[in-house]
Amino acid sequence: MSFLRAAIAGARRHASTAPAAAKKPSNLPYAFLGAGVTGLAGYLYLDRIVKPEPAQEKSPLDPQNFVDFKLKKVIPYNHNTSTFVFELPNNEASLLPVASCLVVKSSDPEALKDAKGKPIIRPYTPISAPDHKGELALLVKRYENGNASKYFFELKEGDTLAMKGPIVKFPYKANEFDEVALIGGGSGITPLYQVLTHALADKSNKTKFKLLFSNVTEQDILLREDIDALQKKYPNTLDVVYLLDKPESSWTGPTGFINAEVIKKYVAPASLGDKVKVFVCGPPGQVASIAGKKAGMKQGELGGVLKELGYTEEQVFKF
Repeated sequence: MSFLRAAIAGARRHASTAPAAAKKPSNLPYAFLGAGVTGLAGYLYLDRIVKPEPAQEKSPLDPQNFVDFKLKKVIPYNHNTSTFVFELPNNEASLLPVASCLVVKSSDPEALKDAKGKPIIRPYTPISAPDHKGELALLVKRYENGNASKYFFELKEGDTLAMKGPIVKFPYKANEFDEVALIGGGSGITPLYQVLTHALADKSNKTKFKLLFSNVTEQDILLREDIDALQKKYPNTLDVVYLLDKPESSWTGPTGFINAEVIKKYVAPASLGDKVKVFVCGPPGQVASIAGKKAGMKQGELGGVLKELGYTEEQVFKF
């Protein structure tokens, strides 16, 4: 035991006389340096993210000249209609004013000509939003006697189509009218859809819209899912009425053509004066029966059912 006590005592004396450990250098400067580097990196990262992109000032389309655009993809809609999505350069938007259209022709000067050898040029209204970046979408219905529509369906991804526009049809202004009726048939829905999507998306909108959309069968109702979604989203400012010429037995909606009785039932009366506007677009025969024939690209005299019901040329616009 005496040996053990002596050993412990010696160890204690050794520990008490051992030199103090050397003082470690401070890491504070490195901490400040690290924080500075991290802060600078964060600033540069946030600056790159938060910094807004410069506003696009010009449309990739040209109202004076045809420009070729590449077909990006084709999305079938039904048995005779597809959406043709074209690529816009530099992820730009079309910036088309509402309501407007564009005209198209073949990029190949030897293709899509009429009997006299002149290029066939046709108007189309895009269904993509004017601020949608990188793409422009055209909904095209194939007609057996329509050379332009058949040409669309011959295009393959990567092919180009020449486009010129925009061609302003009606300069829509928010809340210019209390009531707006949109009467359409078949692929004539596209300019009406353009007006609806633009107007309803405006938070200040107070105009009430009524869409009367006639088709042969239920399968022919173009953009139905999109229209129904709009009606669900804006139940207080959009009402939709689908009419079918040849409905199946399960159809519970209105049937037949859009006649005087239908218009009187669903459309605001002409007596509202400048508070009501009626837009019409569809096959030539339908437009003529409802609002009178168009005179080429001009409106032509008002006629048909709308004139019979007392509407004026100022109250009606034919796309």
